[in-house]
Amino acid sequence: MIAKTPPMGWNSWDCYGAAVTETIVRQNAEYMAKHLKPYGWEYVVVDIEWYQPTASTHDYQAFSDLVMDDFGRLQPAVNRFPSAAGGAGFKPLADYIHGLGLKFGIHIMRGLPRMAAHRHLPIFGTDYRCDEAANPNSICAWNPDMYGLFADRPAAKAYYDSIFRLYAEWGVDFVKCDDIAREYPHCKREIEIISEACRGCGRDIVLSLSPGPSPIEQAEHLKANANMWRITDDFWDNWPLLKGMFERAEKWCIHAGPGHWPDADMLPVGAIRLCYDDHPLGKWTNLTEAEQRTMLTLWCMLRSPLMIGGELTLNDDFTFKLLTNGEVLEIERESWCAHPLYTTEEECVWIAPRKDGRGCYVAAFNLSDEPRTMNINTPETHVFSHAKELWRGIKTDTLEVSLPSHDAAVWLLEFT
Repeated sequence: MIAKTPPMGWNSWDCYGAAVTETIVRQNAEYMAKHLKPYGWEYVVVDIEWYQPTASTHDYQAFSDLVMDDFGRLQPAVNRFPSAAGGAGFKPLADYIHGLGLKFGIHIMRGLPRMAAHRHLPIFGTDYRCDEAANPNSICAWNPDMYGLFADRPAAKAYYDSIFRLYAEWGVDFVKCDDIAREYPHCKREIEIISEACRGCGRDIVLSLSPGPSPIEQAEHLKANANMWRITDDFWDNWPLLKGMFERAEKWCIHAGPGHWPDADMLPVGAIRLCYDDHPLGKWTNLTEAEQRTMLTLWCMLRSPLMIGGELTLNDDFTFKLLTNGEVLEIERESWCAHPLYTTEEECVWIAPRKDGRGCYVAAFNLSDEPRTMNINTPETHVFSHAKELWRGIKTDTLEVSLPSHDAAVWLLEFT
């Protein structure tokens, strides 16, 4: 099974936008292999516009000259990814990351490059042309690189088959497909042919759909066609967005299971926004330490995929310890059927049984702007012989905790 547990890794977007380079990817992969791999972190994902030679920030350069082969398939820009020279594509970089014991991922946009359609390029291995597949009336609202496809045309399926076969040859393990998860209903069939191409390429590839919010009424369709899908628009480092995630997590938690995971988006921790010389929000996360504990606790209880957004080599001691708390991260792999017990404006409590039946996890969240003492007293949590609070490493006989504003606690309860 692909993505039996929620994927965990690093993605270049939060810190480098469209401007990441091979050197940066390699340094983050090396850090992950040395420091994070034992805790379950394994994917290294190159985000948007790796095929754009002049990308320099989070912003996009409209109608820029993209790098592609003679069949309209995008290729890494060699000035940014030197190992791609000579038509090697991402295979040398993927081989390097695999050699570290990790997995390699890339971002793609829905559709095919406008340039490929305008040049009437052939589709690899077929008699079709790119312009036969392209729908010039289906254009992303925030990135103009691509045309969407006429999903009912054989040429569209042929194009997606061609790019996923190429990704399999490169050794790609993870594909994040953008401009699609919230585009129901008109992208429903396009999601299906992307899924078919991914599953038929000859390699196990995690398929991730972005951005959100994905429509909840399409949950079963998403579960049938993707391994993870975004439940939110881009998540950044501020408390209102984090507090709003509790409502989304409550709606989607029942749909988390082996092979299909609601995705609360990347973790904007540590050093982010590094592609800007100056940014009003700065180059370090604006989430407090308490808010970061809340974020990671909620993501783990939901069993969202975990993708680190910060430059790993700049992690401070707090960020490192946050990302290497094995007992908290174990919730991702060892729990099931997580759900909130109750939510108010001031506080929230979640519970998640362990799959081995020996106990459960209980998480308490202080959603208020003031310190708060929480005493968890519900029928579901009455019977336990031992309890350990996993952030603070404290064994306790009660589920009472005094939490600073926006902070969280999570216990492992062992049953009598």
